[in-house]
Amino acid sequence: MLYASLVETGHRALATPDIIIIGFYFALVFGIGMYFARRERTSEDYFLAGRNVGWFFIGASLFVSNISTEHFIGLSGTGASSGLAVGHFEWLACLILLILGWVFVPFYLRSNVFTMPEFLERRFNRQSAVYLAGISIIAYIFTKISVQLYAASVVLERVAGWKLWETAVVLVMATGIYTVAGGLAAVIYTDTVQTLILITGAVALTVIGLIRVGGLAHLRTMVPPDYFHMIKPASDASFPWTGIFFGAPILGIWYWCTDQVIVQRVLSARDEGHAKAGTIFAGFLKILPVFMLVLPGIIAFALFPEQVKKPDFAYPTLVLNLLPVGLVGLVMAALLAAVMGAMSSVFNSASTLATLDFYKKIRPQASESQLVYFGRVATGVMVLLGLLWVPFIHYISSQLYIYLQSVQAYISPPISACFILGILWPRLNGSGAITSLLTGFVMGATRFILELADRAGGGHFTSPAARWLIDMNFLHYAIFMFVVCSVVLVAVSLMTPSTSFSAFCCWAPSSGCGFISVNTVGGPPMRKPAYETPAEHAINIVFSLLLLGTVVGLWIYFR
Repeated sequence: MLYASLVETGHRALATPDIIIIGFYFALVFGIGMYFARRERTSEDYFLAGRNVGWFFIGASLFVSNISTEHFIGLSGTGASSGLAVGHFEWLACLILLILGWVFVPFYLRSNVFTMPEFLERRFNRQSAVYLAGISIIAYIFTKISVQLYAASVVLERVAGWKLWETAVVLVMATGIYTVAGGLAAVIYTDTVQTLILITGAVALTVIGLIRVGGLAHLRTMVPPDYFHMIKPASDASFPWTGIFFGAPILGIWYWCTDQVIVQRVLSARDEGHAKAGTIFAGFLKILPVFMLVLPGIIAFALFPEQVKKPDFAYPTLVLNLLPVGLVGLVMAALLAAVMGAMSSVFNSASTLATLDFYKKIRPQASESQLVYFGRVATGVMVLLGLLWVPFIHYISSQLYIYLQSVQAYISPPISACFILGILWPRLNGSGAITSLLTGFVMGATRFILELADRAGGGHFTSPAARWLIDMNFLHYAIFMFVVCSVVLVAVSLMTPSTSFSAFCCWAPSSGCGFISVNTVGGPPMRKPAYETPAEHAINIVFSLLLLGTVVGLWIYFR
């Protein structure tokens, strides 16, 4: 432990090398963004990057679209307060990405959709698509943009003394410029640069931190023993193993397999082989956050216990006290890359939903140029909404990552149920889907409102039923919601007539190719997707098995 007199608690002025590194980062990102801004022409170019993106860029974009400053703050903060267990969400994501690539990707690419609501419309009905598009846009505004801005302001104000208002406005405007101009291609290729910067900066801080504490073995002696045990009992308040292995995958399938921000990157692939390889590559990248974000939180707890009593300060405290001139600029660039990469993905995907699932339905005769123009306007509106959030972001609580996961737990179960069961069983219909979605919405909203009211009132709900509902771990509640929504989906579908749906939207082993093919319900003609070559298929199998073995091995080691 360092003496308190040696601990830096205020911000530090950025040296010239740090400013140069940050300036170079901005110049590089804007250069890439503006290059692709000059090339975008059709709606397919603007929203799906011309469907010609390779696996490396897809994987990098998947990673940086997910990793934002709330991970830097939330993962390190929770690591400082409870250890490695929060890393379950990251390693589970590795396996969920395999499900995205091997299970969902063929349906999405062969059904020729631009958005996830469009897929749900072809599989079920328009009402289900409207629900998914609406709830997604609302969730982007109230969970993604707000949390990303809050986390960025915590780090940058703590480290460099940048004011919350100034920081948030600059980040939103800078991200909005190249996103509005360049569309998904600009987002994906800037994401690749941001991934490299993010990993380099975060790994540098982890290595320096481990050197300072005398290595991983010595770090284990400086913190409670359970900090390095990831498998917690079922009674654990935050990370019960039952919730982790049965509840968290429900959140994961919603986020990684059905959320527009993530899946839009896969839809841009040049063929199924590259789409699948991109998800596998992203799965390997998702191993890293446990070591480059959670582990630094444990290091901060060991070195600066007084400073991390507020968990959100764990990562900024390390940056302030461990990094020399130059590396501060690199880590700052990594933080900027995280927030700008995640926000650009949200802006682009929200505008895609607004344009293709609402505007195009209202004006089906709209030209390609009109769709692109409206997409840019919609992105600008999302940027404006991001700016309007700035005065409220300081109300978001600490333990940021847990907050974000718990909110997602109230949104994800009905959506996951409709997608998973919808592609597995042709008998399910639109009536069952919309009933299930609305049932899940009521259940999630009820829990969320009661939880907020209980906190505001100091726990004034005393009835056993209310206490059971409020006190249940959010992951256990996600399981409960998923079961109820699945039962509703099946029951209502069986009580109502079956309906037809578009080709390639549902699994049917008897159809030979594995996909059921029925008369198309609206939509453009189906394009013939490019399948994996035998060589790509073999390589994808090998690396999928390697990823699976690596994650299982890590769980066994840190059990």
